Amino acid sequence: MSAASCPEPSPAERARSVLAAAGSLTVTTQGHRIELIGLHTVDAAARLLLPNPPDGHLGAESAMAPHGDLATLVEFTDIAPVAVRERVRARLTLGGWLTALGPKALVFNPARAVLTDDDGTIVIGLDELTLASPDPLATHEAEMLARLDAAHAHTVAPLARLLPAREQLGATGVRPLRLDRHGLVLRLETPEAHHDVRLPFATAATHPGEAVRQIHALLAEATARPRGRRLPTRS
Repeated sequence: MSAASCPEPSPAERARSVLAAAGSLTVTTQGHRIELIGLHTVDAAARLLLPNPPDGHLGAESAMAPHGDLATLVEFTDIAPVAVRERVRARLTLGGWLTALGPKALVFNPARAVLTDDDGTIVIGLDELTLASPDPLATHEAEMLARLDAAHAHTVAPLARLLPAREQLGATGVRPLRLDRHGLVLRLETPEAHHDVRLPFATAATHPGEAVRQIHALLAEATARPRGRRLPTRS
């Protein structure tokens, strides 16, 4: 299957996956910029429930805004759980309105999203964002990639045999970068650059156990192939 025909998540799905998996975010209003770690939740409509920080500044600023709706930017950074070069995989910025739910809680209603990754920057409308669902592997991806990388010599290195020879040209190492229901993305690094290649699953995975079976199927296919030039294992 060519790279162009490999199925992969849509930008809206990727944005929802970042929302589902992110552990931290940055809230920016006209008067404040605050980092929140492990304190937000996301509902089915992509609204964010946030605690009002102890100083109460966000709640007070929201109360003073017209109709109680405070123009706000919320930013997320999607970082690869594996130590690769340039670990930031994507940046997601949501523009919308922050409203107080009481003295201790705030709700952020997004109006649009901007996703920036290696493919460029794309604006995602509210309808697209709310209709999309996070990838079923989103909240499990970090742990699954870390396990793959820990068993690098027995998993990632053999999987590299499935890549076309042209993709491996000049590569000095390969690491797992991203995992979603459609497949596994490997990052091939050269001394001065890198590029990413997707290994598609035969069918989309609907849960982590199914993704594990799909990875085992890829490994079986890889180990059945003659060994070519072997990329260095992780140091």
